[in-house]
Amino acid sequence: MQELVERYGVLLVFANVLALSLGLPVPAMPTLILVGASVALAAEPMWLPLLGVLAVSVLASLIGDSVWYLAGRRYGNRTMQSLCRLSLSRDSCMKQTERFYGRYGVRVLSVAKFVPGLSMVSVPLAGAMQARTSAFLRYDGLGAALWASVGLALGAVFANQVESVLETLSQLGTGAGVLIGLVLAAYIAVRWRRRRVLLKALESARIEPDDLHALMRSESTPIVFDIRAPGFRDMDPFVIPGAVFADERKLDEIVSAYPRERKIVIYCACPDEVSAAWMAAQLRKHQFVDVMPLRGGIDAWRERGFEVHAIRQDVSGSMEGPLAGPA
Repeated sequence: MQELVERYGVLLVFANVLALSLGLPVPAMPTLILVGASVALAAEPMWLPLLGVLAVSVLASLIGDSVWYLAGRRYGNRTMQSLCRLSLSRDSCMKQTERFYGRYGVRVLSVAKFVPGLSMVSVPLAGAMQARTSAFLRYDGLGAALWASVGLALGAVFANQVESVLETLSQLGTGAGVLIGLVLAAYIAVRWRRRRVLLKALESARIEPDDLHALMRSESTPIVFDIRAPGFRDMDPFVIPGAVFADERKLDEIVSAYPRERKIVIYCACPDEVSAAWMAAQLRKHQFVDVMPLRGGIDAWRERGFEVHAIRQDVSGSMEGPLAGPA
């Protein structure tokens, strides 16, 4: 492995960082640490080669991230939903990213690579939010440089320790690689199994857009919760008629505000309605008797040709609309 790193280090870094930024599940930080250690042990002075590797890392990251930025700019929310379907934590994938982005804007890209899952969705989100290309390149390049610098610096500072680990692994032979691979596979399998169990439990009940539309035209009008995060309502400033904005983080307020015998329908902007299904399950635990996610959310509702209402904007540009309260 050490010989491989010494011979193809820069190429390995470029390929690994590019693959990671394109969304493949291949961690690049270990490669940066190994290459940083290899350069520190082989080069004198080491700063010029390290700067070269850093430049290659930033270039690879910008290439891959630009693909997702442009996809987000063109396809909007659909791009982020597709990415979150690949995540082992898809229930929080979009919500957490949007909240970071809503608070810091495109600047979040300067630290996104340090937060697991954040960089995967924040890049296409920047495109969907129509962030200027110059701002995207500036902050994304800064984030890539900071992230790669940390990896290379760790390798350079702990070069002797990294070399000792590599020698130990070399003595263990192929068994060490097999063991690492098995541990990684077991971790992914456990996370995936938990995800499948959760999805199976949450998929037990959905309401179709046609059924909701029929209910809204009857005397038994349900309460409809829109739990999309504010940034997604910025991108798609429309709601199902009569829907109220609700934040699942304020569940206690919602529980105290609504009668438990009323039918409640919830929609979100997440893959497989996971966030809506999670909130429905929490409300059932509080003795709400009839709570269901809307299959396909507002997108499916609109595809059926049903009416949507525009969310008003005040003079400051912030969204105005119905707030979660008694109905």
